[in-house]
Amino acid sequence: MAPPSTTTVQDHVALAEIELCGELMIAASATGEERLSPDRIDEVLRVAADRAAALLGR
Repeated sequence: MAPPSTTTVQDHVALAEIELCGELMIAASATGEERLSPDRIDEVLRVAADRAAALLGR
């Protein structure tokens, strides 16, 4: 059996997706509704902010 590797590999995209999923779970648990609205999902995922930043070239 090979010894355990000491090299750590990080997938930054996967880590960002995990963080966003966590934020969605927190928002879903805090709502009194059965489901999050599409607008609330966009707010949690900062979709509008990301679009505005892309338009401004940031």
